[in-house]
Amino acid sequence: MWNHQIDANLIYDALNCCKKDVNLTIQLLFKFEQWKFRDNNKQNYKKKINEFLEKRCCNHNINLFHMFCVKDKTVDAIKLSTVITVNDGLPFAGKDTKYL
Repeated sequence: MWNHQIDANLIYDALNCCKKDVNLTIQLLFKFEQWKFRDNNKQNYKKKINEFLEKRCCNHNINLFHMFCVKDKTVDAIKLSTVITVNDGLPFAGKDTKYL
């Protein structure tokens, strides 16, 4: 499913979303992977990519995950990505991800 590569930031964010419950996290990531390719969601993200990048949200997996999480539109995905990036110091540096 993940081609043996998954963004460490995405795992971290999903674990926090699920209050560190591993089983729920796996289910959430599976649903996210399915959602990405349904209804042109990945293409819709590409239309908004510059808005995310303007706010220094450079991790596309996290940005897309936040679009998945805020389906109800009460919170803006761009604002959520910005807050998570600032508060949690995302993304991990490239040298950190090679050990995962």
